[in-house]
Amino acid sequence: MGFFSGLLGNAGAVDPQKLQQEYGKLLIDTEKIELGFKLIRDMFIFTNKRLILIDKQGLTGSKTEYRSISYKSISRFSVESAGTFDLDAELKIWISGEQQPSITKQFTKSVDVYEVQRVLAFYVLG
Repeated sequence: MGFFSGLLGNAGAVDPQKLQQEYGKLLIDTEKIELGFKLIRDMFIFTNKRLILIDKQGLTGSKTEYRSISYKSISRFSVESAGTFDLDAELKIWISGEQQPSITKQFTKSVDVYEVQRVLAFYVLG
């Protein structure tokens, strides 16, 4: 992921094995990381059990919030692919009972947004 792309809020894919090393302590015994993405300092990780949002706060990023969302609480989601002039793809996730999307993330063109959709659909619909 390029620096300017990160500044614009676009996410880039991260190797699941690197995520496992860094965030494995957040997982339960039967949980496995499927996909992960980084936005400058923040991360979001799809596991086989839940979606984990990691928000580094403050100037130094020493304070971190870990938000866990079970797939069963996701009522709907949308994926918008990147276009010719629109260089980013977008993911929106609605949590049950909310009118507006609770989570909106943008991806660089290098991220296979269809893979993101496939994993999310597998766990939300499966």
